[in-house]
Amino acid sequence: MSAAQEPGSISAPETVHDAPEPNGNGAHANGRTMTLALAALGVVYGDIGTSPLYAVRECFHGQHAVALLPVNIMGVLSLIVWSLIIVVSLKYVMFVMRADNKGEGGIFALLALVKGSVEKTGKKRHALLISSALFGAALLYGDGIITPAISVLSAMEGLNVATNAAEPFIIPGTCVILVLLFWVQKHGTEHIGRVFGPLMIVWFAVLAALGLVSIAGQPHILAALNPYYAVKFFTTNHWHGLIVLGSVVLCITGGEALYADMGHFGRRPIRLSWYAIVLPSLVLNYFGQGALLLSKPEMAFNPFFALVPQVLLYPMVGLATIATVIASQAMISGVYSLTQQAVQLGYCPRIRIINTSAETKGQIYLPGVNNAMMVACLGLVLAFKSSSGLAGAYGIAVTATMAITSVIFFFVVHTLWRWSVWKTIPLIALFLVFDITYLVSNLLKIFDGGWFTLTVAALIMIAMVTWRDGKAALGRQFQSMGLPMDLFLNSLVAGKPPVRVPGTAVFMSVSSTGTPITLLHHYKHNKVLHEQILLLSIVASESPFVPASQRLAVSSLGHGFFRIIATYGFMQTPNVPDILKQAKPHGLDVELMNTTFYLGRESLLTGGGAKMMSWRKSLFAFMSRNAWNATTFFGIPPGRVVELGTQVQL
Repeated sequence: MSAAQEPGSISAPETVHDAPEPNGNGAHANGRTMTLALAALGVVYGDIGTSPLYAVRECFHGQHAVALLPVNIMGVLSLIVWSLIIVVSLKYVMFVMRADNKGEGGIFALLALVKGSVEKTGKKRHALLISSALFGAALLYGDGIITPAISVLSAMEGLNVATNAAEPFIIPGTCVILVLLFWVQKHGTEHIGRVFGPLMIVWFAVLAALGLVSIAGQPHILAALNPYYAVKFFTTNHWHGLIVLGSVVLCITGGEALYADMGHFGRRPIRLSWYAIVLPSLVLNYFGQGALLLSKPEMAFNPFFALVPQVLLYPMVGLATIATVIASQAMISGVYSLTQQAVQLGYCPRIRIINTSAETKGQIYLPGVNNAMMVACLGLVLAFKSSSGLAGAYGIAVTATMAITSVIFFFVVHTLWRWSVWKTIPLIALFLVFDITYLVSNLLKIFDGGWFTLTVAALIMIAMVTWRDGKAALGRQFQSMGLPMDLFLNSLVAGKPPVRVPGTAVFMSVSSTGTPITLLHHYKHNKVLHEQILLLSIVASESPFVPASQRLAVSSLGHGFFRIIATYGFMQTPNVPDILKQAKPHGLDVELMNTTFYLGRESLLTGGGAKMMSWRKSLFAFMSRNAWNATTFFGIPPGRVVELGTQVQL
């Protein structure tokens, strides 16, 4: 099936199961809050929970490090704790998570919310919001590539604290772990996921315990809770303080995961685990590292592992490696989900998607994306050689996405929720003060690695926009070649009626009006029609889920013709044989063994008059040629498919 005839750009994995409908809080109806709060520890908080491995170190050790003075240590800790409070606790946990799309969160959920608000926001503003959301999604791909590399590498670097002899094994060991991590993805993470939560409880308990022991020796470090020290830090260090702020932001990486994974766990479990376990553990560990640096500034090269007693150092490296693998797993799964949503919303061509679990929502595996991420992660490790080198690339993705989220959230709150300007602006201004300041501080490190994230985001953004615009241009081309359905039906009865053969023919079309091009070509060349003809269109809803009772619209067109419009949410996966089964209560009895499916396959020529640059036309044609096989994509029995080809000038 061609790019133009992808109905709604909906994806169908090789094993299709409708996801359970979430309840009002975004959690599954049969889930318990405590159980989901435990599970959230192993998925939602893996990234932010491993930030203590490198966040404090990057502030006091490396190219842009600040002097190890008490005023700076207290200032950095104050910045960290207030970043966790304002950005994560206030912005994401309390406010942004309220902007759910029927229980689902994330940048594409925000995109779906604003896509239908063009009348309220205005065309230019609406287009800018859509572009911003797409760029935020593209940045998350960069984040997903960097997270496994920096997390695993920072854990392995703990061996340096034990002995310098381990240094030659750090990079090879990191590469081996990354290869194994990506290799096991094809088996699914359902069973492994059951132990993620308990392991992360151990991790956060160890973080808190190590911090408490260190704080006990320097209890006055707790004075850094006073934001006065954050202000004093900037008055002391001026522009250098702004550069160091680009390292402080590493403490809030993973904040977007709170929002993106809301549909899996719900608001209440995520909030419970954050306030009860994650936030206290992180604050205690960061303050413990600060207390250590007050007494042992020479340990600035790795203050996290310096907290660990020598006898427990190797077990701690092992536990940290497990925690970073869990954090990496969460980001890899997030990229899978992001790609699936991009396909369903029409910003990515068909791609092979495999469900690895018949029961668990979100357990999918994308071989092409997985292999590309593995190569990119290995390349990053070999190119940057240290987690400090990767830190500059990491911050830009996080801060830019957070700023974009704040801007789109403003329009959701003001335009869709109808909050007053005086109620909305102060809140969003507070968020943007942090977001933009962090973003500016990281832009100063573009040449230290930030260029990588921006390059990845730009390339992915170009690909998504090209696919969207190319599909629209191709759709217009097919529309000009089409024929209104009533004219086609009238032509059948005006002259000699065509020969009707037994069975059912299914013609798939992106448009829910007009006559499918494949039907016109079939009738033109074969001069016969089946007794029953179904015109099937699958359209994507801007909601994550569409109930089965509201999924199909079936109408009789006369002369044995029926039009079926199947609507799916962007978190659901359609399957054509299932659609035909669901059509039975509507009066359509379809036997697959007596059904033929007609799909179109177009050869795209780039010499037409479409308003796209020639290189974008060539890119779109390349993406269309390499899209995943439509027969498998829609779950159609391969032995029942007939493909009709044609050339189209774009």
